[in-house]
Amino acid sequence: MKEKPENPFSPPSFSSEKMRPLLLFCFLSLLSLLPRPGSATDALTADQSLVNNQTLLSAGQIFELGFFTPGKSGNWYLGIWYRNIPERTYVWVANRDDPIRNPSAAALRIANGTLVLLPDQRANTNPVWSANRTASENPVAQLLDSGNLVLRDPTQSGRILWQSFDYPTDTLLPGMKLGWDLTARFNRFLNSWAAPDNPGTGKFSFKLNYTGFPEVFLFDSSSIEYRSGPWNGLRFSGVPEMQPLNYISFEFVTASREVYYSFHVSSDTIYSRLSVTPDGVLRRYTWIPDIGQWKPFWYAPKDQCDSYRECGAYGICDSNASPVCKCMRGFRPRNPEAWNLRDGSGGCARETDLDCPRDKFLRMRNMKLPESAAAVVDRGLGLKECGELCAGNCSCTAYASANVSGGGSGCVVWFGGLVDMRQYPEGGQDLYVRLAASDVGNDGTMGGFIIGLSVGLCVFLLLLSGCLVWKRKRLISAFRGQKNDHKVRRLGLPERSQDFMLNDVVISSKRDYSGERNVDELELPLYDFETMAVATGNFSDDNKLGQGGFGVVYKGRLLEVEGQEVAVKRLSRNSGQGSEEFKNEVKLIAKLQHRNLVRLMGCCIEMDEKMLIYEYMENRSLDSIIFSKSKSKLLNWERRFNIICGIARGLLYLHQDSRFRIIHRDLKASNILLDGEWTPKISDFGMARIFGSDQTEANTRRVVGTYGYMSPEYAMDGLFSIKSDVFSFGVLVIEIVTGKKNRGFYNPNDELNLLGHCWKLWKEGKGLELLDAAVGNVYSACEVLRCIQVGLLCVQERAEDRPTMGSVVLMLNSETATMPQPRTPGFCVGRSPLETDSSSGKQDVTFTVNQVTCTMLDAR
Repeated sequence: MKEKPENPFSPPSFSSEKMRPLLLFCFLSLLSLLPRPGSATDALTADQSLVNNQTLLSAGQIFELGFFTPGKSGNWYLGIWYRNIPERTYVWVANRDDPIRNPSAAALRIANGTLVLLPDQRANTNPVWSANRTASENPVAQLLDSGNLVLRDPTQSGRILWQSFDYPTDTLLPGMKLGWDLTARFNRFLNSWAAPDNPGTGKFSFKLNYTGFPEVFLFDSSSIEYRSGPWNGLRFSGVPEMQPLNYISFEFVTASREVYYSFHVSSDTIYSRLSVTPDGVLRRYTWIPDIGQWKPFWYAPKDQCDSYRECGAYGICDSNASPVCKCMRGFRPRNPEAWNLRDGSGGCARETDLDCPRDKFLRMRNMKLPESAAAVVDRGLGLKECGELCAGNCSCTAYASANVSGGGSGCVVWFGGLVDMRQYPEGGQDLYVRLAASDVGNDGTMGGFIIGLSVGLCVFLLLLSGCLVWKRKRLISAFRGQKNDHKVRRLGLPERSQDFMLNDVVISSKRDYSGERNVDELELPLYDFETMAVATGNFSDDNKLGQGGFGVVYKGRLLEVEGQEVAVKRLSRNSGQGSEEFKNEVKLIAKLQHRNLVRLMGCCIEMDEKMLIYEYMENRSLDSIIFSKSKSKLLNWERRFNIICGIARGLLYLHQDSRFRIIHRDLKASNILLDGEWTPKISDFGMARIFGSDQTEANTRRVVGTYGYMSPEYAMDGLFSIKSDVFSFGVLVIEIVTGKKNRGFYNPNDELNLLGHCWKLWKEGKGLELLDAAVGNVYSACEVLRCIQVGLLCVQERAEDRPTMGSVVLMLNSETATMPQPRTPGFCVGRSPLETDSSSGKQDVTFTVNQVTCTMLDAR
């Protein structure tokens, strides 16, 4: 039979043997396109399971979801962590209270329209965790780049049915809401881990209370530990340091359907998170790739005044005061005995009964608003209408603006007692408190009587001013007659204003610190040389208060400021403090505001004359009292302890709470000034250094400071940090307790200096023998020993062993704080014979470590 020719245009025919390889290739290709758990996929479908050693990875590879076991616990959990951060940081845990024992059998899958975690996928077991939300069709689980695990309904354009952001554990991420969904009556809050290696529900929680004027509370179980204060439009009123940055912004929403707090980060390279730690501390961290570690950004509670109701009803807490609790005007301690023992929890009571409607309102500035759960808010009223509303209701005890942004708006009023208030040096907001008219005083108007009195006073002041001007001209004329040579030098001054000269001195400082202001913004008065000469009686020796390494300090009286007493520091022309040190002192002190730092009131710059004008301290410097046999009795133990605590708070401000991190570098007894109430104030910032926010230490070739107060690493290697100041503070504490200088020797046998002598007695259990006999018999033995232990901790030889000033303040003010045992102090070596060449003919000499000579050392 003749074979039919093949049609070239007909489709080809294949046998089954030829088709089999092609079908196998197509099947494998299609299979490879399906999403597989454990690969770089961000989603989980209804026909897939996620098992151990497999993870979901967000599209941008920022977050990862999978099984993990914390530490050495042996328990397994399903959680989310940062993908590209070497330090494993978990942000969410599904089964935090139901750990898995056998991870190899567990699986995450979608069953019955919801997301479930099965402890054993091979058996018919109940899930240990479930999303508890179902969809009409097969949903899809997806891990987003925000760290949010969502369950979507594909039949409704991917609508989110459930999300992990609604069920946070201990961490708040950008875009996550902390607060209430009022429609569903659903609360989102943080709960700490039970322990660092146990993600179970801990006892600390951070929750928003939406009633009244909403604010957030930190709870220890059911007990309130810390309160943020209500949101005032810019920040929480109890967090004055809360400022929006270039890359982070804060949001607070109060609406009929929801009330929540959230924050947002604009940079993809910076991560930020807010967490509640297992020990009950709120901490915000930021991760900066260039540094490669989590950097602490903010934390709370940070001091005694952050403790809830520290000063009770109508009490005001001020961390810069000692004691920290005070009663506002018109109130007295409810329990004076407890108050004197530094327990202000009983609060304050009114001294004068209210007499509505004749009561008045006292304006209190820089306040953390009182607890506001029972407050009433009307956002449609202004401050004036708010005051009228409160004045017309005799039950209203205080009022304030609900929103301080844009000049202020809204009204919030309180009824009943005012609790958990705090006053800040700056920040916070105005609070108006109802008082009896007699307690407010003459803050209101008194009609024609005040007008007449004002006119009379004006006439009197004009006459007095004329007399003072006439007298000042006579003094200046007399001075110019005696100082013709100085006048000639000044006449050669180039034609440029003194203001411009001062700008050269101050504005040449670093500009890379945000918030630094120029001289005009600082409003620092600039005085001429003649004014200072008149103020000090032509720099008379009778007005000389003291003399240091950089010049002489005189007592003066400024006629321009109603004869106010001041201290004038006149730098000697050949002193070591030149323009750089002068820049430092003006630049730093003018910007520092703290009750334990000396206040700069002005300066004088004229040719080679440089002067600083400070507030006058009635009790001079600490060294003039503490080391004087005749005057040391003025400092009883209570005053000494308050001085120690005040210096510690001032240093804490410099190291941590001021806008710049400042290292003083010359902390000593002569640089601690005492006002009329014996409040200590740190002075002399000529040698201070500014650190960046992320800088911890620096090195210098020029070692400056005072023997006996310099830390070993600074004196020997020129390495200084905040721990250098901590060492100096420790020496100062021991000097205040003992009344002795850390120079010379206090044990005739061992020839130990003060630190060595203190260390020896401490180890022998004889710490109380160190107390200055001038104190007398009235003192707290526990406080004395606590101060000695703190002092020894601060002067430990290794810088890393010394505490920070934050820890020091806590240890000084808490009788229950756990304190480590100190190690060997630095600079406590006794004298040793120095071997010399026998041919020298010289006798043996003795030395101490304090007397070592360093290259480029400028000791004062």
